[in-house]
Parts: sequence; C-alpha cells; structure tokens
Amino acid sequence: MHPRLLILAILLICAIPAFAQEKEKERDSLKYETEELVITGTRTYEKIIDIPFSVFRVDKKELDFGKKVSAKNVLADVPGLFLQSRYGNKDIRVTIRGYGTRSNTGVRGVKILQDGIPESEPDGETVIDAIDFTSLGGVEVAKGNLSSIYGNSPGGVVNFLSDIYFQKNFFTSNNQFGQYGFLQNGGKLGIMTNDYRFFMSYNYRNLKGYREHSGEYGHLVNAVYEGYLGAKSTISLYGNYVCGINRIPGSLTQEQFDADPMQARDLAISQDFRNESKKGRLAVRFKTMFGKSNNSELEVTGYGGVKDYMKTDDESYMISNRNSFGGMLRFTNKSVLGKNNNMFTVGMDYAFQSGPRTFFENINGRKGLTVIDQFEDVQSSVGVYVEDQYEILKDKSNLFFSSRYDYVNLSKNSMQFHGLTDTSRSFNNFTPKLGINYKLTPYIALYSSYGIGIDIPAVSELDNNYTTSNTRYTLNPDLKPQTSQNFELGIKGNILNKGEEFMRKVKFELTFFNYVIQNEIVPFTINQNTFFRNATRTNRTGLECGFFCEPFEETELVFNYTLTNFKYTDYKAVIHGPSGDVTEDYNGNFVPSIPRHIFNLIFNYEYEISDNINGLLQWDCDFLTKMYANDGNTATSPGYFYGNVMAGINITTGKLNTIFYVGANNIFDKRYVGYININDFFGRYYETGEPRSIYSGLNVSYKF
Repeated sequence: MHPRLLILAILLICAIPAFAQEKEKERDSLKYETEELVITGTRTYEKIIDIPFSVFRVDKKELDFGKKVSAKNVLADVPGLFLQSRYGNKDIRVTIRGYGTRSNTGVRGVKILQDGIPESEPDGETVIDAIDFTSLGGVEVAKGNLSSIYGNSPGGVVNFLSDIYFQKNFFTSNNQFGQYGFLQNGGKLGIMTNDYRFFMSYNYRNLKGYREHSGEYGHLVNAVYEGYLGAKSTISLYGNYVCGINRIPGSLTQEQFDADPMQARDLAISQDFRNESKKGRLAVRFKTMFGKSNNSELEVTGYGGVKDYMKTDDESYMISNRNSFGGMLRFTNKSVLGKNNNMFTVGMDYAFQSGPRTFFENINGRKGLTVIDQFEDVQSSVGVYVEDQYEILKDKSNLFFSSRYDYVNLSKNSMQFHGLTDTSRSFNNFTPKLGINYKLTPYIALYSSYGIGIDIPAVSELDNNYTTSNTRYTLNPDLKPQTSQNFELGIKGNILNKGEEFMRKVKFELTFFNYVIQNEIVPFTINQNTFFRNATRTNRTGLECGFFCEPFEETELVFNYTLTNFKYTDYKAVIHGPSGDVTEDYNGNFVPSIPRHIFNLIFNYEYEISDNINGLLQWDCDFLTKMYANDGNTATSPGYFYGNVMAGINITTGKLNTIFYVGANNIFDKRYVGYININDFFGRYYETGEPRSIYSGLNVSYKF
C-alpha cells in the first residue's frame, strides 16, 4: 500500500472503536424500504415516483448472475444509457443523452459516485477502475441534467452502491472463467451486529483480451464500515485500493478493420501503449437526525486519496502523481408550510487535487532519459447548492426547485522554463432547475423539468494545439465551457397487481427531452493525442422508453427503446490539412458516435425445482442503427444486432449457498464496431466489439 494511504488508513482505523461505543436502538427504516427508494436523484432519500425526472435502479438480484468485467455488464440494460467499450474490458465510454461522447479515456459529463462519494475528479473526468462489479448491492442512475445539485454533471449521475445491507453474516467466494484468458477471482465478507456493519471485498482479474495487445490485470480492494451511534446517528468509513495495468491496441482504419478487426495498431505494439495505475481513497461520513420528530438531518463527509499513474503513447512516457482531498456538507429539514409538506436542503461540496506530470521519451515502451515536459496539475472546485420540494397538492403533486453555484480553478504550472505563459483557467457557474410532478394515481406520475446545465473542460481537454489563437499558453485559451438549456417531459409508473396471474407487476417510463447546447466540446485526434474545440450550437431531441413486466409467474420481460436526433445547428471548424487550414461547415450534420435508434430486449425465466433449488434463464439482445464516426458524416459505423444468453442455478443447503452459471456474449458472433474514435485525423476510427465469448462462474457463500 502507498505510504500516504497507509497513514490515512491507520488514523481512520484507530478511530473505529470510538465511533461504535453506543448501542443501536432503532435502525434507520429508510434503508430497508422498497426498491423504489433512491438517494441519487435529490441527495436525500425519495421514492422514484416522487422525483420529477428519470431515475433508474439496478437491484442486487439482477447482479447475482452473469459476467461482471466492466460497467457495461452492469448498466447495459438501463434505458437511455449507451455504453461503448474501447478494448472490451476496462476503458469505457458512458453516454447519457449525448453527454460523454467526447471522451476517449474515462467518463465526461456524467458524475460517477461510489456510495455517494465522488469518483469523478474536480474537473469532472472519471476513470472507473475502483468499482468492484462483483460486490455491488445496487446501482442508481439519475438521467438528465443534475448540474443544479452535483455541479459538473449535465448528463446525469451514476452511483455504485456497496452490498452493505445484507441480512446475515456471510463469506462469499467469487470465481469467473472464460475465453480470451478471462480469469476473475475474489471474495466478500459481511459482518453485522447491533453496533455496526462491516463489508469487505477483494477482486483479482486477468484478461488476455480478444484483440492483439489488449490484455489487463488488476487487484482491487473495497471496504465499508458503518457504526451506529444510538438510534439517530451513524458513522461510516469507506476505503478502496486498486492497482493494475491494461494494454491499448489502438484504433484502426476502415481498411485495417475490414482485413482483421482483432489486430492492433503497429505502433501500439512497438511502443507498448499501456496504462498503469495505483490509487487508493479513504473517506469518513457522519450522519445524524435531530429536532422535533427527527425532522432534520445533518451529513458531513470527508475523503482523501493518492493516485499514481503511468501512460505511454507513440511519443511519450508519462508519469503522474496526484494527491486529492475533499468534503461534502448537507443539511435537510422536513417541515409543514401552511398545510403542506416541505423539504428543504442546503449543502456544499469541495474538492482539491494536485500533483506533477512528467513526460519522458517513449523508447519501445520504456522510459527514456530525456524529459520532454514537466508541469503540475492543480484542480480545485467549491460548490454551494440549495433545493426545495414543496407539496402543492396533498399526495398528488410536488414542486421541485434547485440551484447551485460553482467556482472551479484549473492550472497547469510549468516546472520547466518556457518563458511567459498563462497557466490557469477559472470558471464560475450558476445552474438553476425547476421540476414538477403530478400523480395520476398513487403509482403513476407525470413529470417535467427545465434547467441550465454546465460542463466545463477537464485539464486534459485544455491542452493547447495548433488551431488556438495563442499557442504560447499552456492551457487552451479558446476552449469554452459547454452550457445547455434542458427540458424534459415524461410519465412513469410502478403497478403491482396482487393476486393476479397475468401482468402482476408492471413498471414503465417514457421521457421526451429537448436540449439546446451552446459551445459543445468536440474531440479531434491526431496520432494518439486528442484535442478539443467548440461547436457553437447543437440541438438534441430524443425519446426514452423503458418497460418491465411479469407477464406470468416466474417470467420477466424488459423492453427499452431510445430515439435520438442530435444535430449541429451552428458549427464551423478549422481543419489542418496538407495544403493548409480549411474551414469546414458542419451545420445540419449528426453528432457522431450516437445511434439514431437503440433497442434492447431481455427475457428472464426464473425456474424453481424445489424449495432449495432455483435458477435463471436469460436472453438479452440489442439492436443499434448506424453511427457516424466524424463531424463531416463521411465515415460510418454500420448498425448491428447481437444477443447474449445465460443459464444459472442457485442451490441452498443449510448455511451454504452455491450459484453456478454459464453464458455466451454475442452468441451469433457478429462483427461490429464497439467503439468509435471520433474525428481521427488519419481515419483510425474503429475498434471492434467483443466476438462470441463463452464464460462461466461459480460463487459459493456461507452464511453465519
């Protein structure tokens, strides 16, 4: 473990006995509510039916079976969510309503949380490598503009939840095996008493990869401790540590893809393109309820971490070392105004990260002696938000208002003398939002919202390039934050027909949205380096449909459909060519890397052989229409269809529980583009999706 992380760990572990002195007299009933209850959409516990925008929850029972390698395996069936896996394993692009498409590494425009604590950095960039997908208790996805609550998150928020609320003490051994050298092993431990809960997981992954030069391995540890201080207060500790390496095969031209989509780019092999990372984080959270009828709640969270990172490309060998810390404060009061209920929340978030980045020559994948460049990244952000939910009509309608002010400072301080340079960029953002819902019945609600979204560029996106007005600056002086006006209108329902044999349970959601984007941040790639420019105006209109039902006993049917119409309405770009700079007019063109239509169908059959033996049969298929690979819409990725099958059995014998499953992804072995490298100067747009891949898993649990 990193020495800096070890010091933090010792301090927090020593504090545990003091935090768990008092006995719990009463559990927070909110934690044991139905599946409708979520925290991510409003930062307070609310039922999905009462939130005036689209919120989806992936429950624990959906995570017991199947391959769990990346976020795509966990989130692929969320309506309106589009995921592209770059190498078939770790590096993934998460897109919600067009936000996130510009990312070639990590996640942009979508806030990523783990147990409510930011995995996203202060500038909004996120690498999802500290999440153990084999040990989740659920995932909450709030779609649409949430800048008024979370800051730099106009696309939405994804909150990965640890499996902390188990019913009995347990130990589980997780084992997965599959083609292309896939091996994943680990264990989970859960202990509960009247005074505390403790959960810990370890996961090891080794994957050769289906493409040449695309292997990865890694170790990951996650731990959560929740202590109860009487009936009204809790103290929670969170820790994670991850280290690993993944090799990068690079994108291919159309000719290379047609000849052999499994090949790697020649320089990716000779220069050994790869990422190596070691990072860890520790956090502590205190939550208490007080006041008349416990109608007020205070939550305080602090966290700190270290990140060591290495990356190679065709020219450089980069080493980055960063320290980070942050905090969150939230106060919520529930009261009655007039004769109606009101819930008021005020909060503050702070985050800071700094550390040097040094670029050496890359000599066949090894660090050269010559330092090409060296500078220190410094990122800081502070945000203050308020939100209020007022009940307009008793048990019928709520008005939701939220507003947030953020100040973000990004700097790139040269550690070598280059003369006079401007090293910093600062952003001030005010993002209000207004929403309303109306219940047609207690289980069906109409909702609508309108708000302002903000998406500032990350430090890595601010690297200067040849097209800017002043190349002496270390940060691009021309790249502007992306702002948006976001409107959505929808209907959702959760209907339970008890005692009925047909359609006993139905859940549905239908959302129309219209976004007007100013200064959309657009990527373009030269060699392995991605730079960014602004498109003056973009319009995004779309429709999301999610439908779940139990047509008969032991059967489940899920149908998701997304329609997108994302077009540039004012966009002219300067393109550097062999004959000089040329201005291209992209007005009316479609935004690349977004399919016009996305269909997803899932059929589950839950069979029961005896009281102790049951299982699951699953068919999961997707159809996507073609996508463009560049802003000019001259290169395309054809539409494709693929299907996945899985069969599992669950055997309980006394205190022992065994789950065995076998499955196949892309069962028809369709060739398709799994990831688009947008606007590559040399036409290297394409990276192939996963071919047919057979896997199996064996999980053994002992409950005590």
